[in-house]
Amino acid sequence: QVHLVESGGGLVHPGGSLRLSCQASIRDFYMYVANWHRQDPGKQRELVAQIIGTDSTDYADSVKGRFTISRDNTKEMVYLQMNSLKPEDTAVYYCNLRALGNDYWGQGTQVTVSA
Repeated sequence: QVHLVESGGGLVHPGGSLRLSCQASIRDFYMYVANWHRQDPGKQRELVAQIIGTDSTDYADSVKGRFTISRDNTKEMVYLQMNSLKPEDTAVYYCNLRALGNDYWGQGTQVTVSA
């Protein structure tokens, strides 16, 4: 049984920071590409950040320079550090692991950026 549990979402003022965490329970975690996606109601789900291995990362243009994805393979954790948050970053954020023909998703955590 695979479990992905996100945490760290909440309400923050514009310019603030949040750190999202994703705790995985999965065999061979290190082999998986880890992603953070987000979705706002009425909009398509968007790939925000991706990490392959421990240090190969990629970001959506909208978050480059503000968000940082990282992982700890020993703890089976994926993180998303979000700085300089903007109202347009408001969405449900989902953790996603992909590899070996598998595609696993967490339940999501709400991030709201508002004054």
